[in-house]
Parts: sequence; structure tokens; C-alpha cells
Amino acid sequence: MLLPQTKEREYRFRLALRIGLPIFALILALISSTLITNYESMHISFYFEAVLLLAFSIYFILYIIYSGFNVKITDDVTKTFTREYLYDYLKKEIKEKKEYSLILISIDNLHDINKVYGLKNGDKVLLEVSKWIGNYLKNEKINNFPMGHIKGGDFIVGLKGKKDKYNTMLELMCLKSSEFKVDNIEVKISGAITDSSYSNKLSYLVENLFELQEKNKRAKSKYSEEEIDPNELESYIINAINSKSIIVSTQEIYENKEKVFKECFVKLEASNGKLFYPKRYMKIINRLGLSVAFDLMVLEHAVLNCTDVSSEIYAINISPTSIRNENFLSHAKDLLKSHDILTKKIMFILSEQEYYSHVSRYNSILNLLRALGVIIAIDRLGSLQTSFLYLRELSIDVIRFDSYYSKEIKDKKNHSIISGFNSMAQEKGVKTWIKNIEDEESLEIAKKMNIDYIQGKYLADLKDIN
Repeated sequence: MLLPQTKEREYRFRLALRIGLPIFALILALISSTLITNYESMHISFYFEAVLLLAFSIYFILYIIYSGFNVKITDDVTKTFTREYLYDYLKKEIKEKKEYSLILISIDNLHDINKVYGLKNGDKVLLEVSKWIGNYLKNEKINNFPMGHIKGGDFIVGLKGKKDKYNTMLELMCLKSSEFKVDNIEVKISGAITDSSYSNKLSYLVENLFELQEKNKRAKSKYSEEEIDPNELESYIINAINSKSIIVSTQEIYENKEKVFKECFVKLEASNGKLFYPKRYMKIINRLGLSVAFDLMVLEHAVLNCTDVSSEIYAINISPTSIRNENFLSHAKDLLKSHDILTKKIMFILSEQEYYSHVSRYNSILNLLRALGVIIAIDRLGSLQTSFLYLRELSIDVIRFDSYYSKEIKDKKNHSIISGFNSMAQEKGVKTWIKNIEDEESLEIAKKMNIDYIQGKYLADLKDIN
């Protein structure tokens, strides 16, 4: 038995004692009083009745305590129905009513809220969102509806009638949610709706809700892509890596009107000619544990096809976990030494969400690579906390601003932030780099801020280097 189960039993037993002792005391007092006052005339059956009364009172109290723990209707955090109770309730509703709708309402950024603001604030957001949903539906004259907390930031609401009746209401609810905040914490809400015309089985309806929600998100995305079976997609990516089938494009980066280096962008090409971009393949590569193999392939391609035929510097994105992997490091050293990259023709662009605490080890690896002629760049300064910490603690050559600042460079509110980061980096002897400069005005602002390296379509388009 696990410790939580043991502690739960102990808690229930102590609670039963606290509730039962006063009752036992009263019963014992009644029996004692009766025995004292009527001792001579007491019939023997009284003793049997007293024992039975004590036994049944003990059984009754323990039964109430234990069965009360087994039947839980409301969720402690959200004060809505628990998933188990909601499912039982909805099954009966769907069975009794021919037309019934289910609405899924999700807090899309709950994970980020928990991470940034803490679990306590995350729980508060869950409670406030459940209240907000309830009030919104009541304002729409919808009362006595079942609502339950399913998982994470997901709530399900059951409503009588077809979904056509509620489609507009759900769309307006999601639109109105853009104004909703909890203690100045932004809450992103999305929804989906289905009804019993799809199926009269609750499990199928719930699955359909989550599928519809994902489809809605993809439809809203600017880069919605063709759906491919997950197994087939994995197969395409594995085969592309094994066959080293990649297409590399480059974009030139400038310093004071001079081309200083090129950034490489990698697409994987499947055997049927399909092209996969990083947003599509990186999650799968990481999940399958292929990041080292992929990064070695990209590095080899850059060394053999770029630096061997050109004196230019080529910047490639490499996973920091690969940098710290002995297998990658060994092969990279052999490759760089055999092709004499001591003239600094390769730049590694590093970016990671989680901070690597063994800084001294990380620094020694980076210094080793720098001694082999690799230029080290850290990406997404101003967005990831790790980038700021690495600027402060690691031996690096270049730091690149997050794309948010390049897109919002015309907003004067961001100028002091960019200038501050820029000055801090340059004082440490680190070059600064900004990307996505798309017009003359943005270019002039970047120049006035004395940012070292400037990149964007306004200066140069992407070019394939195969």
C-alpha cells in the first residue's frame, strides 16, 4: 500500500473516532444511568439490546465516514463537478434526451500561468474561469446546467438541445474572453462544441470535442499544414535523416552595409518530394531522440557543402543538448579538425527553454569549440530567461534578439529595452544581432541603436545553396 493510501486510512479512522466518541459516550451514559436506577428490575434482554445498539452505532458511523469519502461530487479547486460525477450525470442526460450538446472550454495558457505565476495563482485562475463561464451562461438565460473540470484547464458543459442553438453563443464567449483577466494575469480561452447527432456515447463526444478544438486552432494558424498520419510522418522524417536528404537555404546578414555571414535554414525532403519545415519536424526529432543525428547531419552538410567551397561564415542552429552530448562533440571535433575550420567559418546558434545549471562544464565545452574555430551565438534574448543568464555567464561571441523586438522595433516603448540589452552585450564584448527587418524605417532604427548585425528580407532574400 502506498503512503498516501496509508495516510488516508489513518485520517478516516481518526475522523471516525472524533465523530463516534461523543455518541458512544452518550450511549454508555444512558446505559449506565438505566442500570443504576433500574438494576433490580432490569430484564436480561436489555443487556443484549445494549450490546447490539453499540455495535450498530459503530458500524453506522464507520459506514457513513467511508462511503462519504468514496462519493465526491465537486472538484476542490474549481467548485464544479468532478470528472467522474459529471460523466455519470451526462450519460443519463444523453440517454434521456434525444438532443443534447456538449461544450468544451479550455484555458490554453494554464501551463504558462502555473510556470510564471505559480500553482496557487493557477488554481485561482481555474476557479475564476469556472465562475466566469457560469455567469456568462446565466446572462444568456441558461440555468441549472452541468459543468465539470475534466483535466488541466479543460471544462465541459452539458446543454439541452442541438449545437446550432449554441454555436453563436460559444463564438461570442470566446471573443469576449479576450478581455478577461484574473489579477492582471492574461487568460487565453478557446472552445469547441458537439452534440448527440455525432454519437450517443459520451466517450466519443468528448474525443470529438478535443479533435474539433485542435482543428479550430490549426484553421486559425497562418501556417496550417496538410494532415499526415503520425506514423507516416515519423517514417518520412526518419528516412530523410538516414538518407541525409535536406535542402538548405541561406540569408545574408549585414554589418555596416557589408555582408558578414549567412544563416542556414534546413528543410527535410521526403522520398515522395514532400518538404518539412522545422516547426513540423523538430518535435518529432526530439521525441524520437534523433536530435544528435540531425545536428551532426546539418553540421556535416554545412562543412562539406558551404565552408569547403567558400570563405564565408555559415550560421547553423544546433541543439544545446547536442552540444553537451559526448557523441556529438567527438564527431564534431573530428569533422572540424579534418576540414580546418580554424578560420571561423561556422557559427552555432543555441537556444533552450530550460537553464543548464552546470555552467562551468557548459563553458568548457563552448571554449573547446571556439578553439576549433566555431563562433558561438545565443538566440532569443529578451524572451527566454536562459538567454539573459547565458549572456551573463557563458563565453559567447554573438547574441540575437528575440523576433518580438524586431517586429515591434517601431514601438518606442521597446526602444529602451533593446538599447539596454544592446549596451550590456557590447560592454561584455559580445556582438548583437537582430532579424526580421522588413522595411527602411526598421533598418534605420536598428542602425541608430548601434546593433552590430542586421538581417531581414529588406536586405536579402532566402537562397537555396544546393
